[in-house]
Amino acid sequence: MRLERRVDNPRWLSVAVPLGSVLAALVAGAVLLALTGHDALDTYQRILERGFTSQGAFTATLTAATPLLFTGLCAAVAFRMRIFNIGGEGQLIMGAIGASGAGLALGGGPLFITVIGMVVAGALCGAAWAGIAAALRAWANTNEIITTLMLNYIAANIATYLVFGSKSYWRKLDGTGKMFPQGKPLAAGAHWPSVDFGNFTVGFGFFLGTVIAFTLYVVFRSTRFGFQVKVIGDEPRAARYAGMRTKRTIFFLLALSGAIAGIGGAADVGDTRYILDPKALSQAGYGYAGIVVAALARLNPIAVVFVAVLMGGLANAGRALQGPDFPAGLVGTLQGLLLLFTLAGELFVRYRIRRTSSTPAAAAPTADQPEPIGAGA
Repeated sequence: MRLERRVDNPRWLSVAVPLGSVLAALVAGAVLLALTGHDALDTYQRILERGFTSQGAFTATLTAATPLLFTGLCAAVAFRMRIFNIGGEGQLIMGAIGASGAGLALGGGPLFITVIGMVVAGALCGAAWAGIAAALRAWANTNEIITTLMLNYIAANIATYLVFGSKSYWRKLDGTGKMFPQGKPLAAGAHWPSVDFGNFTVGFGFFLGTVIAFTLYVVFRSTRFGFQVKVIGDEPRAARYAGMRTKRTIFFLLALSGAIAGIGGAADVGDTRYILDPKALSQAGYGYAGIVVAALARLNPIAVVFVAVLMGGLANAGRALQGPDFPAGLVGTLQGLLLLFTLAGELFVRYRIRRTSSTPAAAAPTADQPEPIGAGA
């Protein structure tokens, strides 16, 4: 048996393989649940109800999906050019720092101006933080995996210092803040708006992330920049030979990736927490989960939206299912199975399995064995 790369991928295969992977993950999950003494159908029904269909569940799912949407787009943008941005975590935290500072400064003004200021501040801080690794990658040929990963820890320490280690602008210094260090909360007028659809509510952050996803889809599909990203990612030598500015494109793409994650940090502050909370941001692991979202979505920005909602629903249902008879690790294992089977399915999208011939090739005639009559005809 051997793997042979597909020259042409049928459209039906791109749909059938992901669906088959999800089905296989559900079957494997059912076996795991049965081995641990749980009813698979009942568990899946509870996940569906508590993640999507019960009262208020979908609202909580969209709230959980919003940061995953931004960090998923962050990873998908960079990975399209084979630039491995592992720093979505730190870029989101820096975006949260910038956005919370802007929200505190503009909280007394019109909400429209406050939201724009927070989004711009978050994007600039995220882009600047990613720009450090981008410059090192473009002009010093430094491995971006290492630099972006290390910058995550620096960003987390900066946020911790601002709230817990100093009397900064971000720390609450009056009331309970004197005894117990905590971030300064945003004014009620700085909270981002949401839209109520009756059965569920959608925050402005999720709307904004969806708009960004569709914009990125158009940019990568229909613009010169998108074409350059594809060529540089696939054939960097050919791109340089064609006169493309590869270093500038690498820098801009990584900065764009960081800006998207920074907006995710702004959405976390303006849509959910209304405060800079370093501990919660560090423990949530949004940046690393975003890599999973991007991988499951096959780097398609529009698919990132749906995968983020799915992962948000699983996370929301997992928190609801946790108890003495259903440990948190079991929920994580079910999520891991989904990732494992989906990524394994990618193998069959890009490659086909060929069976090597088991019969030995006919031996060539030797000098002592004359060729059969007519062999040379």
